[in-house]
Amino acid sequence: MRPPAPRLPTTRTCLAIALWALAAALPLALGAQSTDTLLSALKLPSRAGFAPLVPPPPGHPVLLRPDRVFDATSEEAHAGWVVLVQGDTIAAVGPASMRAPSDAETIALPGLTLLPGLIDAHSHLFLHPYNETLWNDQVLKEPEGYRMVEAVLHARNTLMQGFTTLRDLGTEGAGFADVAIKRAIDDGLIPGPRLAVATRAIVATSSYGPGPRGFRPDLELPQGGQVVSGVPQVLEAVREQAGRGADWIKVYADYGRGPGGEAVPTFSQEELDALVSEAHSAGRHVSAHATTPEGMRRAILAGVNTIEHGFGGTDSVFRTMAVHGIAYLPTLTAVEAYAEYFDHYVPGKNEPTASMRQAAHALELAMKNGVTIGCGSDVGVFTHGTNARELEWLVRDGMRPAQALLAATAVDARIMRMDKEIGRIVRGLKADLVAVGGDPTKDISVVAHVRFVMKNGVIYRAP
Repeated sequence: MRPPAPRLPTTRTCLAIALWALAAALPLALGAQSTDTLLSALKLPSRAGFAPLVPPPPGHPVLLRPDRVFDATSEEAHAGWVVLVQGDTIAAVGPASMRAPSDAETIALPGLTLLPGLIDAHSHLFLHPYNETLWNDQVLKEPEGYRMVEAVLHARNTLMQGFTTLRDLGTEGAGFADVAIKRAIDDGLIPGPRLAVATRAIVATSSYGPGPRGFRPDLELPQGGQVVSGVPQVLEAVREQAGRGADWIKVYADYGRGPGGEAVPTFSQEELDALVSEAHSAGRHVSAHATTPEGMRRAILAGVNTIEHGFGGTDSVFRTMAVHGIAYLPTLTAVEAYAEYFDHYVPGKNEPTASMRQAAHALELAMKNGVTIGCGSDVGVFTHGTNARELEWLVRDGMRPAQALLAATAVDARIMRMDKEIGRIVRGLKADLVAVGGDPTKDISVVAHVRFVMKNGVIYRAP
């Protein structure tokens, strides 16, 4: 007897099987496509035999042997110490007698001091010096794509000069492009420092630039920030920027909108209070541009986390900042750059200008009152990659060299809420390490002479 003929599956059953197979295969297919799309730009250099933009990780432990290590846990530099790196992490730090794994590669750094990767907590990757192109012309005449190319080069130059982390405080008319460049760095497509970004920055109506002062009243000009008036628009801007990837919210609490172009406050207390409350509710900290006593006072009362510039700050204003735990970024190098571009100041030849003396006095008052002072230079106003000038100005205007080093490492990491990852040479933190010639705890100028750069355990600049 023949067995019965097998029953053929119905059309509905066939469709169900096909859909099940497609559902099972789709994630794998999409995953393969996504990975290949992301990594193809990284794979080609090794296949074609030319150097990639981002070097590969060593793939084995690395033991660094400098003359001394400044670990940023104090103002002391430790002679004869070594640092062991495994993967992207600092595995050990201590005397040279420390035992390393048998497969560790030893890199000698004779005559050099090993530091944590340096941090600049006030930068603008999408700007370049105003003696090359004025700010208005950069915002009005340089296409965003062109500015992105510039920013890629600025990021590379910054990293190669030992600054492994930046807080970028506004794209100045380039929209949310800082979020894109941060992603490209994080994905390993381009070399650059780790970034915390503020996207567009928030400015009051007709209180920033370009214009409207000096332009025809019928012109609608692109703006260097996100323009708002009133609490509803303030809240909308904070929410949009946070939603689009801002790590920090930047607000201009005052600006040069006075009758003669002098700086005056731009937002009411109610507007600033709402901005800070909403930013903190969204888990974002707030940076305030403020140069006048009243602008600073309103920002302090609103509860901002950092104040930038603060040139006109008074003794009582800085005392209040200290009480409220608000950090200060002095941006001394930007003041020097403005003096060069617009006041005929020549470094090393002229006496400091009135604006430079005012900035130095503000730093003095901040130090006197115990304000937390970080390293924030406003680079972009001057050349990217020369950020170390800010440390030199901090020392010229009153800090000890080791104090300035701490400002650009452990203190900045704390200000940026990244001290559990970076800022010190401590076991378990990320392997962001820089070596400079000489001893910067005695001569701060040597931070400009970078010989070795490692970020996340990857060597970008070899000795």
